[in-house]
Amino acid sequence: MSHLVRLDGDGLSFSAAHFATFGNELEPLHGHNYHVIVEISGSLTDEAWVIDFGRVKRIVRDICAELDHSFLLQESNRDLRAVRDADCWTIEFGSRRYVMPVGDVVALPVDNTTAERLAEWFTGRVVGAIKAGDDANVDVVRVGVEEAPGQSGWFSAQLAESASG
Repeated sequence: MSHLVRLDGDGLSFSAAHFATFGNELEPLHGHNYHVIVEISGSLTDEAWVIDFGRVKRIVRDICAELDHSFLLQESNRDLRAVRDADCWTIEFGSRRYVMPVGDVVALPVDNTTAERLAEWFTGRVVGAIKAGDDANVDVVRVGVEEAPGQSGWFSAQLAESASG
């Protein structure tokens, strides 16, 4: 038997700039006020909860804070050339060239900064934090990253070690 908890709102957000690649195109540099939604399912603990809401909020808020007011760079993109030196990132796509201070860029190990890939990256971070705790009852972590109202990407991860599965 599995129960589901959902965390939505209450500071689970960040603002960031990005551009995504689509085929041989690079969309214009732009930003979003992203909103993060987290769903966690599993069996109930002896305290009759799946997981401590406060703990999950802290985890997600900390991740959001890492990204807030930054440029999100897709470090594994095959179509971008991104080079970091001591002071800046230089990012090239065809004839377009961007130079950004290191402190303004968060390089993510993703191939594109789509909502789907951001949700996948977030899910991995949340799963890692949950596994580091004492939450063996958790079965599934699902994260949605909304880049505009009604427009979101989602990713789910099944935790290998769970007491209820």
